[in-house]
Amino acid sequence: MNLSLPDYSPISVDQEAFKILTEEIKRQRSSIQLIASENFASPSVLAAAGSVFTNKYSEGYPKRRYYGGNQYVDELEELAISRAKTLFSAEHVNVQPHSGASANLAVYIALLEPGDKIAAMRLDQGGHLTHGSPASITGKLYNFIPYGVKPKDAEFAETIDFDLLRDIALKERPKMILAGTTAYSRVIDPKPFREIADEIGAYFVFDAAHPMGLIAAGVHPSPVGIADVVTFTTHKTLRGPRSGCIISSSDLAKKIDHAVFPGLQGGPLEHIIFSKAVAFKEAMTDEFKRYGQQIVKNAQALAKALEQEGFRIISGASENHQVLIDLTSFNPDLDGKTAQEVLDFAGITCNRNQIPNDERSPFITSGLRLGTPAETTAGMKEDQMQEIASLIAKALRKKDDEKELLSIKDATKELCQRFDPYPEGAPWPGLNF
Repeated sequence: MNLSLPDYSPISVDQEAFKILTEEIKRQRSSIQLIASENFASPSVLAAAGSVFTNKYSEGYPKRRYYGGNQYVDELEELAISRAKTLFSAEHVNVQPHSGASANLAVYIALLEPGDKIAAMRLDQGGHLTHGSPASITGKLYNFIPYGVKPKDAEFAETIDFDLLRDIALKERPKMILAGTTAYSRVIDPKPFREIADEIGAYFVFDAAHPMGLIAAGVHPSPVGIADVVTFTTHKTLRGPRSGCIISSSDLAKKIDHAVFPGLQGGPLEHIIFSKAVAFKEAMTDEFKRYGQQIVKNAQALAKALEQEGFRIISGASENHQVLIDLTSFNPDLDGKTAQEVLDFAGITCNRNQIPNDERSPFITSGLRLGTPAETTAGMKEDQMQEIASLIAKALRKKDDEKELLSIKDATKELCQRFDPYPEGAPWPGLNF
C-alpha cells in the first residue's frame, strides 16, 4: 500500500513543539533501543496514524453508528477486522480498544462481576499491572490469585509452574485463568492453561501483548482457537501503532463488544484503526515472517553474549524477543535503576525490571529487561547483538567513569548510524541529524 508521508512542515512554525519532535527523532536514531515493548513503525503505519481519520467521531460499530458521515469509517474498520481475522485465524475481532490495558479491562467487564477471582501471573515474576496489581484498577475491582515461576534451583528453573497453577485453581476455583506476561523470556504454551481452565470450568484468557507479532510470524504457538479470548497490543512485536485489540470466540462477541463500547470507551480512534489495518497487512508478508524469526535469533544471541560477560539470564535462555538479566551475578551492589540510568547515558535504552523473588522494590529492582524487536527492524543481526552485549558490560563496569561512558556513547551512535531505522530521514523528509 502506497501512502503519502505526513507533511510536518506546518508545525515547524511552532518552534517549541518542533524542537521536541526533532530531538526525539535524533534520540531514536542515535541510541540503541532495547525496550522489549517498543518498535520502529514503518512510514506507512506512521502516515496512517496521522491521517484525516483523526477528524471523525464514530461511536458504535460498523453499520451501527451514533453519528452521520461514517460510510468510509465503516469500510475502514471492517477492513481492519477482516485483515486481523485472516492474520490470526480468528472468529471475532474488536479493533477498538485504545490499549492493551483497556482491552484487558474490557474482557474482565464482559465476563466477570466485581470481586470475582482471576488466577494471573505475579507482577514480580513476569505479570503485568493489569493482571491484578493493587496500583491498577483491575486489582481494586477483582480478586486476583497469583501464580508464578518455579524456583531458580528447580528443574526448568524460573519457568511457569503449572503444578502450582493447578493447585491454586482447584483450591480457589477462579472464574478466569489468565495467561500472558510482560517480562518472561520463554515460549508460553496455551494448552496447559486450557486444560486447567476446563478442569474447573473457568474462562481462559491469553494476554498476548508481547508475543503477538511472533505469533503472526509463526515463531510462537498461537492461543487463538484455544483460549476463549486473546487480548493483544499492536505496537510491540507486531510493529504497528500503539493500541490494542481483542480476539474472541463468536459466542462471546456480543459481550466483548458491549464491554468495549459503551461499557468502557466512547468514540474509537479511527486514525489508529487505519494504522492497525496497515500493520496487519504488513504482518501478512514473507518479509515479516523472516523478521519474526530474526527477532528470536537476535534475542538468543544477545542472551548468550551477555552470559559470557558474567550476567545470569533469568530462566537460563530466551525463546522469544526478551532477555531478562539478573544483575546481582554481575555485580551484587548494582541495582536496576542505576544500571538503566548508566546505560541511558551511554546511549543504550532499556528498562529496569524485578527478577523472581526480588528483594528490591519495583522502583529499584535487581534486573534489566532487554528486547530485540526494534533493532531487528533496524536491520541488526547476531553479530550486532554480541557487540551490544559487550557495550552493555563495558558501560556497567565503567559506570563511574564519565569519560569512558562518553566513549561508549560514541560507539553506540556509530552502530546506530550503520543501522538507521529511517534512512533518508523518512517519514520526516529533511530532518536528519
